Amino acid sequence: MDSVVIAIGSNVGNRHQHLRDAHQFLNKISEKEILVSPIYLTEPVGPSRRYFLNAVITISTSLTPQTLLPKLKQFEQDHGRQPDLPRWSARTIDLDIISFGDLVIQNDSLIIPHPEYEKRLFVLEPLRDIHPNWNDPKTGTNIDTLIDNAPGLQMKKTTLDW
Repeated sequence: MDSVVIAIGSNVGNRHQHLRDAHQFLNKISEKEILVSPIYLTEPVGPSRRYFLNAVITISTSLTPQTLLPKLKQFEQDHGRQPDLPRWSARTIDLDIISFGDLVIQNDSLIIPHPEYEKRLFVLEPLRDIHPNWNDPKTGTNIDTLIDNAPGLQMKKTTLDW
């Protein structure tokens, strides 16, 4: 069974409810109790001007990455995410696999660790909240160093609960 770190975010509609729905979904597919970070309010990256709610959830699964990814994408679509919109578009829900155990995968349909996570404080800070000793499976870089090297971003921990 692998430990899978999934970043979640929403900047359209009832953002908090979208995150709570993703929490429920991930809890159902996890084979052990999930780990959840606090929820953060973060400025958008790219052209969108709508602020995001972001968090990180860790699940445990016996699924392969190639089996898990379509389940995550189907959940996004079931919750109003349109897969054909341009990059960085506003979205009801976004689920990204950040890491999958110690796997390193790079092919046309899947890249693990996520190819841009190290540039995203809205992933790194919540990840450190639940995994303070986490290391990048590809480079071995620890979470504190990744955070120190990430571009700045306005974000704050909220008091929203799951």
